[in-house]
Amino acid sequence: MESSLLYEQDILLWVEDTVAKLKARDFENIDIENLIEEVESLGISQKKELISRLIVILEHLLKRLYVDSSYDFHGWERTVRTQRNNLQVLIDQVPSLKRLWDTSFDKAWNIALKTVCEDYPNVDFPTEWSYSREIEAMLNERFWLNSEG
Repeated sequence: MESSLLYEQDILLWVEDTVAKLKARDFENIDIENLIEEVESLGISQKKELISRLIVILEHLLKRLYVDSSYDFHGWERTVRTQRNNLQVLIDQVPSLKRLWDTSFDKAWNIALKTVCEDYPNVDFPTEWSYSREIEAMLNERFWLNSEG
């Protein structure tokens, strides 16, 4: 079966076929167009995962810091911990994501702030993140211990 047709019908078989051809150095028979597309999409998905995890962390930090609901504090803190662990694994596996941190943080902040403002319209959330936005702080700092909430 032609590689590009295999790509459309069964992506897993296409991947296995492509890997076998790469290992055999059978470069003439590789479906190069779809290989390029897949490699590009892999990078895009890593960037999206970084932003997605930051959004969840920031949403839950904002709720924990500014929403007066002690009943929910533990759940929000647990979600922050889980997402931080997942983010740490991602950064360990893809260290080059660190160079995208500031831009990703800004995008995630805007989305997280919009979401919590919609979910909690009576809460006065800050328009800017007033704590450290450095990677180490976002992965480890328990910001709520330094707040009044």
